[in-house]
Amino acid sequence: MSNPNAVSGSPDKELATETQEARSEARAIPTARAGDGERAVTATATKESAAEPRPSLGRLFLENLWAANTVTVTVLAVLLAMLVGAVLIIISAPDVLATYSYITARPSDALNSSWSVVSDAYANLFKGAIFDPEASGFTAALSPISETLTYAAPLVFTGLSVALAFRGGLFNIGAQGQATVGVVLAAAAGFALPLPPGLHLLVALLAGAVGGAIWGFIPGILKARTGAHEVINTIMLNYVGVYFLAWIILQDGVHSPTRSDAISKPVDGSAQLPRLLGNDLRVHAGILLAVLATGFVAWLLNRSTLGFEFRAVGANPDAARTAGISVTKTYVLVMVIAGVLAGLGGSNMVLGSTANSLTPQVVAQIGFDGILVALLGRVKPWGVLMAALLFGALQAGGNRMQSYSGISLELVTVLQALIVIFIAAPALVKAIFQLRAARAARLQTSLAKGW
Repeated sequence: MSNPNAVSGSPDKELATETQEARSEARAIPTARAGDGERAVTATATKESAAEPRPSLGRLFLENLWAANTVTVTVLAVLLAMLVGAVLIIISAPDVLATYSYITARPSDALNSSWSVVSDAYANLFKGAIFDPEASGFTAALSPISETLTYAAPLVFTGLSVALAFRGGLFNIGAQGQATVGVVLAAAAGFALPLPPGLHLLVALLAGAVGGAIWGFIPGILKARTGAHEVINTIMLNYVGVYFLAWIILQDGVHSPTRSDAISKPVDGSAQLPRLLGNDLRVHAGILLAVLATGFVAWLLNRSTLGFEFRAVGANPDAARTAGISVTKTYVLVMVIAGVLAGLGGSNMVLGSTANSLTPQVVAQIGFDGILVALLGRVKPWGVLMAALLFGALQAGGNRMQSYSGISLELVTVLQALIVIFIAAPALVKAIFQLRAARAARLQTSLAKGW
């Protein structure tokens, strides 16, 4: 029997109310537990973000400047290579080494002589590659950059050839052979076809591209149809291309009738790439074609459906096949386009200002150097362009460094190799300079940890 005297706020009613609330809380506990962790973390993160002041723009710039991003690692790799190169320059100078025999008595002699020989070598490297402040006249002032661009133009093409194959999952060691066959067909079209200017140049460039495409198609189809490794095939085709060049130069109709050595007829002037800064400077329109080729490859890889297929097959052929992409077709197309690029690089060697006739060494080492350029550019089109300009500058500046400073030209090759070594070992560069993780890497780590 209920208490008739119970009123609002009485102990009986309060006890019943408390019991109902306890039951409601008990039922809500499982639901609340599910979100407690997230709310706690969110609350903690909100408090911490509110407590920490937002860093200034200058502080962010300084933090990211000394972070392990691509640009910083590349610049520091070049710096390390130059430091090692400075040691090699000192070692290769007997007069400087002689001062180290009494370094404890007069250390200034060793330091001054070392600084003198290193600064003189690198100053001449800069003057031969970029700009000579002591030059008089328009031609002399622009000659260094003209030489740099001339050396860089074919390296852009061969570097893009190797980089494109890398992105498609193939290791194109055959850029040298593709460039060799390209230069043969380009030169043949240049001196054998009587065509008007403009059209003659276009046909010669097309012939060089076709030659490279043929030499790229062979390892591509072998890889796609039989699974034959492209590295072995392209290496062997390099030798075939070299011996084909040496053979065809001596054949009637190709060999120059006025010469007794191994040299072909000269390419007609109508098939020559026009020079950009006058006849006294060697830079030609090939560098413009190289920039256009870089833009095309960047668009192909990043903006086109075909480029997406290239990258998908390069990342995981099995997954790409499952998604409906023809891996066989992709391998062939990758090698054909890579061959076209390498063939255009070879064409630059005979249609530009480097040479106007076929010789056994007309292609030099642009195919093998293209591998280094692609690695230095991290197999990205615009990175390849920058790497080719760096290698062109080292080659152009190395010629002056050898002439004016007496430094061996092989030292430039050593510098190139050191740069690639340090670029290929970013962990070493990070450890030497104690670089922090890049912001993107820190963000990914934070997300992986759930913060």
